[in-house]
Amino acid sequence: MDLTVIWAFIIAFAVFAYVVMDGFDLGIGILFPTFRAGQGRNRAMNSIAPVWDGNETWLVLGGGGLFAAFPLAYAVILPATYPLVIAMLLGLVFRGVAFEYRWRDPAHEKFWDAAFSCGSLVAAMAQGMILGALLQGIEVEGRAYAGSWWDWLTPYTFLTGLGTVAGYALLGSTWLIWKLDGGVQAHARYVAFRAALATIVLMGAVSLYNITLNPEYAAHWLSAPEVYWVAPVPIVTALVAIALIRTIRGTGESAPFWLALSLFFLGMSGLGVTIWPYVVPPGLTIWDAAAPERSQVFMLVGVAITMPLIIAYTAWAYWVFRGKVGHEGYH
Repeated sequence: MDLTVIWAFIIAFAVFAYVVMDGFDLGIGILFPTFRAGQGRNRAMNSIAPVWDGNETWLVLGGGGLFAAFPLAYAVILPATYPLVIAMLLGLVFRGVAFEYRWRDPAHEKFWDAAFSCGSLVAAMAQGMILGALLQGIEVEGRAYAGSWWDWLTPYTFLTGLGTVAGYALLGSTWLIWKLDGGVQAHARYVAFRAALATIVLMGAVSLYNITLNPEYAAHWLSAPEVYWVAPVPIVTALVAIALIRTIRGTGESAPFWLALSLFFLGMSGLGVTIWPYVVPPGLTIWDAAAPERSQVFMLVGVAITMPLIIAYTAWAYWVFRGKVGHEGYH
């Protein structure tokens, strides 16, 4: 049993869980200015009020797991993306503070609304650009980052940032279709359709761009026999995208959200196929960056205990606050 591969999948799962759960939170923040001030914005925010802070547990698990299981990758990725990481954290701080102060300080509600929206947008854009910086490759010499402060700033990272923003907006709008009703739900359908189109187009653009970044990336998708194994991914993605558009334009309430999650899962699976077996392309594989086996075993015991607990209390929280959001508010 290869513990390094197990840890790679654990971290991939944590990242996916974070992207999905905090993604629709950030998406609602991105779309916040499109809703009318008053009950529209209040109900949109209340739809995530019971769960938004717990969703960030997965960010801690993903980042902490990377530090513990792949310390060399952590030591290379962070210096390569420090400005983006700082921007992401500041965005999350502003989003979190605005979440509470908007209700406690109604005299400055417009300011906190702007902080909530801008913080969400900055955090989402930064996360997408971090992904792009990793995929385009990080310069490593002597087991250390050897690039400059601005290596992350390229057209490709800007494209992945926009794709992430559009994807989060899609998750947020489909979540609101599920959780709200009336005019706010109708508006959520309106923006979900446009967010879906933008997400699909940008996913396609990033996928095509990936093939030009690295010959190994292209080989994973265009060379036999690999192409026979990975061909179902774009085919199923296209089918899910069509179904998503149809359900958004129809009357389904929960289906658009689950199809949006499926689209994200397929997109991240495609990125996994593209980058495998590297954790820091083009030079560090997961085995190059892995912690000693004893450390991996020790940490695996802890994760085997804590991860089921995290999944259980997260599922319980969503179950308790299931159903439509009313007008009375969570706060």
